[in-house]
Amino acid sequence: MRRVVPLPFPPEPLVRDAAALGAAIRSARTRARLTRADAALSLGISADALADLECGKPTVAIGTALAAATALGVSVFIAPAEQRERVRSLIKSIGP
Repeated sequence: MRRVVPLPFPPEPLVRDAAALGAAIRSARTRARLTRADAALSLGISADALADLECGKPTVAIGTALAAATALGVSVFIAPAEQRERVRSLIKSIGP
């Protein structure tokens, strides 16, 4: 059986690109001690699709990415651009 090493959650709460979302999803998966194969099976996607998502490849469908995030306990928030820094600061102030 493969050993899963937990990775820290990214400190930056602002998701600027697919790589940032992928890093958060990978952290959630590893912190749950799930192998990529086991997580993919429970998500109903291929291990390759999950690998692409975790690596930040922008080819993964947004619905798949959001479903994986939700299932693994990663929250994604939206805010108007003019409130972005305020929301970002509030989230960072809460800490991990």
